[in-house]
Amino acid sequence: MLVDAGVLVGVMASGYLVGLFVFAGVLIGLLVGPPVVRGLMLGTKAATHFVLKTPTHELVGGIIGLVSGWVIALVISIPLLRIPVLGEYVPVVLGILLGYLGVVVGLRKTDEFSGVFSRSDRVRRSLKTGSEASPKILDTSVIIDGRIADITKSGFLEGDLIVPSFVLEELQHIADSSDVLKRNRGRRGLDILNRIQKEPYCSVRIIEDTYGELSEVDTKLVKLAKDIKGKVVTNDYNLNKVCELHGVPVLNINELANSVKPVVLPGEELKVHVIKDGKEQGQGVGYLDDGTMIVVDGGRRYIGQTVAVLVTSVLQTAAGRMIFAKPKGMERAL
Repeated sequence: MLVDAGVLVGVMASGYLVGLFVFAGVLIGLLVGPPVVRGLMLGTKAATHFVLKTPTHELVGGIIGLVSGWVIALVISIPLLRIPVLGEYVPVVLGILLGYLGVVVGLRKTDEFSGVFSRSDRVRRSLKTGSEASPKILDTSVIIDGRIADITKSGFLEGDLIVPSFVLEELQHIADSSDVLKRNRGRRGLDILNRIQKEPYCSVRIIEDTYGELSEVDTKLVKLAKDIKGKVVTNDYNLNKVCELHGVPVLNINELANSVKPVVLPGEELKVHVIKDGKEQGQGVGYLDDGTMIVVDGGRRYIGQTVAVLVTSVLQTAAGRMIFAKPKGMERAL
């Protein structure tokens, strides 16, 4: 059976053309595929992060608003379907516009909608005098310090206590250190955190977001505080300044401790136990119960004794307060 040469050439040409299209398709897929896949992965991650950060009641409100908008669009579109040409596009346009409007209204009116179905919610909102307490983010230094446990137990901190996963990792790293001092500090921090978590007087939440794109723990804390509108609890001076530069509220434990120390005025009489020499000749040094240092002029001869002194001046430094005094008998002699 003979085959026409022209037909054979046409078949071969068609085969070459198909092969060329297949090769071009594979090449375009190799070039365009990876960026598209990366874009889809980044978009999915961003969407997931947004959904996880959005409160559940807002998500529910948005979904209800979206469905309500689509239902209204469907009802309006039914009589318009009979219009030639225009009727084919009206349902799509109305679905997009009313769906978007429903989502916006649902997100912004979530609290009001929930109040319609719950009288107790309306009463509770009417009794509120201010906004809900913002979450408090604990950094590594304040956990190791340990005073945060007593402060939370006293009820001075309101709202959830947030412990980021990267702070836990830093604590674990310190607890596993070969240096004995660091290891003890890290273990103390873990014990304090475990103690707070078991107590019924506060709520401790672990946030798993590691902010892998950032390297410094302080930078991650600032970023987290901005994302959840929280306050950073610390006793780290440098972190305090960084937060202030970024406009993030800070609760400094050292500032709190200095604020609650009793006020001492010049001329006031105190009793202090002199324990060591001062820097200047004849000085003695003692401490109040809250740790405030008292420098007693002429107190060297009273080392090891408890003596009545009169305050001469009070100096406030970055490290805390320093009180200067003289023994009561010496003051009378002068």
